Amino acid sequence: MWRSSLSFSSARKLLSSSSSSSSSSTHHSFYSVATRPLQSLSAAAPPSHPNPPVAATSGVGLIGRADGVRGFASSSPAAVAAAAAAFDVSALASSRARDAVDLARHYGRCYWELSKARLSLLVVATSGTGFVLGSGSAVDIPGLCWTCGGTMMVAAAANSLNQVFEINNDAKMKRTKQRPLPSGRISVPHAVAWASSVGVVGTALLAYQTNALAAGFAASNLILYAFVYTPLKQIHPVNTWVGAIVGAIPPLLGWVAASGEISLNSIILPAALYFWQIPHFMALAHLCRNDYAAGGFKMLSLGDALGQRTSLVALRNCLYLVPLGYLAYDWGLATGWFCLESTLLTLAISATAFSFYRDRTMQKARRMFHASLLYLPVFMSGLLFHRVSDNHQDLSESRSLKYNELSSSLETPLEENGSSKRKKSARTQARPPVAYASYAPFPFLPAPSYTVPH
Repeated sequence: MWRSSLSFSSARKLLSSSSSSSSSSTHHSFYSVATRPLQSLSAAAPPSHPNPPVAATSGVGLIGRADGVRGFASSSPAAVAAAAAAFDVSALASSRARDAVDLARHYGRCYWELSKARLSLLVVATSGTGFVLGSGSAVDIPGLCWTCGGTMMVAAAANSLNQVFEINNDAKMKRTKQRPLPSGRISVPHAVAWASSVGVVGTALLAYQTNALAAGFAASNLILYAFVYTPLKQIHPVNTWVGAIVGAIPPLLGWVAASGEISLNSIILPAALYFWQIPHFMALAHLCRNDYAAGGFKMLSLGDALGQRTSLVALRNCLYLVPLGYLAYDWGLATGWFCLESTLLTLAISATAFSFYRDRTMQKARRMFHASLLYLPVFMSGLLFHRVSDNHQDLSESRSLKYNELSSSLETPLEENGSSKRKKSARTQARPPVAYASYAPFPFLPAPSYTVPH
């Protein structure tokens, strides 16, 4: 009868009395009540408490197990303090880990934007293509990886220094004012330290893993881009042509890293990069004419409101791309299929340039810009797919042999002494004549070197 009339408040009093009592009989009676099912306690509760408090209900649920009561009764203030201290230490460590992750993410994003990573990856792609073309039949995969890594570092350094020098100009332009330096997300000394470190490491990597000539191309290109092209953007429109030279050097760098020399065939891809950049940047300059004017950059489009000169320059340089496919085939760099594909591709981009020249609107300029974005990867892919292995050696040797056969057939058998033999040997070792007019469209490139067969 006592158990059936037990109220919720009496159970709570019993809990307090059982925790303070030390006699075995009291403990026995407490456990006999506490271990009864929770349904019987709630059913025997008087009508005055239809909805018991949540805290009380959880208390009864907690004491429903003897192990939980023993653990609760045996806990001491020292144990509670130790648990609280351990919780504070873990919370502090978790907070510091989150802060470190956020900091690394912040600077990683800043470095990515300072490096203009997508543009740098394009530079790496042209350098890697030049490396494969200069490798002949066997491509050195570790050397290719070292070349691409060093080129990426040097390109990132050049782009970072470019933003350091143009911080005030970028702050005035809509498309650049959210960059890390104008927005204040990173300091100028930090950006300079980043650019200097990756530039030095990239150049040293190329010098150690490839050769000194490739490292020299990388260092000179960094200086040309950061200290010549960048200030010229605020002085004269010739900066576009200087920037085109900067873009033409990476494929030559890759070729030199693979072969160690500059040959006649090595200028095909640099020439394509040089002439391709002119219509690409002319379209961009026409589309962003107002933005460039606000930033203080002296582009050709600023003095050409109607876009007549800008479109004419773009069309002319598109036409310069037409003979490159034939030259690649004639010089033994690629097969005849590439000659056909390159001609069709160049005629397509020339058609967009001619359309922009006839109707100088933003829509036509944007179409030519998109065509230029498509041209370069297709051209490089075709050149890699249709390339001829060991072409830079076979071409030089075949030309040397033809010249030697021609010179030997013209010799008269009048002199049979030792002096005539020495003259014949000297003529055999002579270099073949160079048709300088054959690469007249490429005046910015050095004269080709020939490998004399032994």
